[in-house]
Amino acid sequence: MIKYPIFLNKIFEKLHNNGAKCIIIGGFVRDSILNKKVQSKDIDIEVYNIASFDKLEEILKEFGSVNSFGKSFGVCKLSVENLDIDFTLPRIDSKTSSGHVGFDIKVESDLDYITATSRRDFTINAIGYDIQNKKIIDPFKGISDLKNRVLRAVDKNKFSDDPLRVLRAVQFCARFDLKMDEELFILCKNMIAKNVLSELPKERVFEEIKKLLLKANCPSDGFNLLKELGGLKYFSELDALQEEDWNEVLLTIDEVAKHKTTNKATNTVLMLSAVCYKFSEMATINFLSKLTNEKELLKKVLSLTLNTITRNQSHSELFRLATKVNIENLLILNRAIYINSNYELYKACDAIEKEAKKLNILDKKASPILRGRDILACGISASKEFSDILKTAYEAQMNEEFNSYDEAIRWLKNYLIF
Repeated sequence: MIKYPIFLNKIFEKLHNNGAKCIIIGGFVRDSILNKKVQSKDIDIEVYNIASFDKLEEILKEFGSVNSFGKSFGVCKLSVENLDIDFTLPRIDSKTSSGHVGFDIKVESDLDYITATSRRDFTINAIGYDIQNKKIIDPFKGISDLKNRVLRAVDKNKFSDDPLRVLRAVQFCARFDLKMDEELFILCKNMIAKNVLSELPKERVFEEIKKLLLKANCPSDGFNLLKELGGLKYFSELDALQEEDWNEVLLTIDEVAKHKTTNKATNTVLMLSAVCYKFSEMATINFLSKLTNEKELLKKVLSLTLNTITRNQSHSELFRLATKVNIENLLILNRAIYINSNYELYKACDAIEKEAKKLNILDKKASPILRGRDILACGISASKEFSDILKTAYEAQMNEEFNSYDEAIRWLKNYLIF
């Protein structure tokens, strides 16, 4: 038995009453077999013998919000109970052009399960759970591969049609502690040699790299595998690292992975910073430009990689550091960097954390004590001079020329006199 959210039974019953057969397939089934404590919130359900896509859509609308943008692919998305559920019709994919989306897709609701799933990437993702008969369907021996910790392609000829599958193979091996079988390893290596990764949109590459960085216990396993496959030529900045730097980066990546926060966006910044901390500023920009156009993400990664902690930083230095970077995240990165290379700096992080907490700047810059209203109260109207006074006052505050509101007002009056 595969345990799935019980509310789905109402949907399955309605579909069954309309002659359809439902099979849960993919990651949800795989994770259930692996007894993973945290299962995916994405559930893929293939619906066989339904009259039409429109009929499927009509039925699902009774149960939640339906998104049919994937209609041409035979995919109907249902959002309900904080879950994203993909209801798909069985289909046949035919390669028509290069890249990840160069396929002609033919939906055939009466396909048999083996034919329909032969288009899938790995045997471990082709395991299904027949709702009606309450049994596992495993035509490609994916359960055996899970037990033996092996990653195999369902169909080597169809596998090579989609270049994204190379990166999926890498992150799957790292996430689930798998080893590619020899045939898949050679297949991926040959695909990379043909430069297929360059056919992919950067957004799709980034999604796979994020899964590697955020979901693997030891992301270094994935990067080492990518290197073995020759895939670092796509990431020339990593390829250019000397062996010692490469090894230090891998150690840092794995260490940061142990100390991720509860915020996915923050973790993405931390993990990318761990990858990039040995790069120059320009190399970091070039590396990230191959993954994303997100300027804010680039800004945050650069703030972590271009700033660092030192021993015995003064309060003034810490105040200024807090205006450039989130100190709490900087400490996570620096602890990961120094735990294996510099014990003194590693321990210095504890003192800096203690002081940053005391100064209330661990995860934000210091709030200005003097505000615009205080300057207005002195008879100065909004102008360039006004903003210059605020800037100077904040500098004075960071220099600890005043530490309270009363001291700040006295400082302001003296400043305006002179």
